[in-house]
Amino acid sequence: MSLSLQEQLKKSGLIDEKKAKQLTRAKHKQEKIARKGKTPGVDLRKAELEQIKSEKAAKDRQLNQQKNAKAEQKAARAQIRQLIESNSIAKDGEQKFSFSDAGKIKHIWVSQTQIEQLSHGTIAIVNQPASQGKQHLLVPSAIAEKIAQRDEAIVVFKAEQTSVNEEDDPYADFQIPDDLTW
Repeated sequence: MSLSLQEQLKKSGLIDEKKAKQLTRAKHKQEKIARKGKTPGVDLRKAELEQIKSEKAAKDRQLNQQKNAKAEQKAARAQIRQLIESNSIAKDGEQKFSFSDAGKIKHIWVSQTQIEQLSHGTIAIVNQPASQGKQHLLVPSAIAEKIAQRDEAIVVFKAEQTSVNEEDDPYADFQIPDDLTW
């Protein structure tokens, strides 16, 4: 069993019992003063520990922010999915409506009433990612605005809302043929 330095010095006769007690009292007194904070004793180990703690806290804050951002994105996607599922309008497919999606021309089959609603901006077309590709659905324009607040890329086609003002329409006298499609 190894002896402490103080005991070794006593055995060798370099210090006596009285001197050893003085040294321990002085050591305890310094520790007591340092605990009370009377002396600005800078301990390098404490400074290093504080620095490590602050770095760890900063890293933890950054990780928490990343986790919160992912959770917010996940919640927004769930809200979008719920808005689309609860407010989608059934497509009555007898006429083809063309629109552009990511630079490509896409088509959906809708009724004449739905084409008019699409052109007047009362309904909009949104993407719903499905297991195999994208699925295009019709939703009311108010719902499309809520979806666009969460993710603008989901809303594919939304015309400007126009009110039919027949008094100012210069082409009101000209009839459009029923069989005209383009």
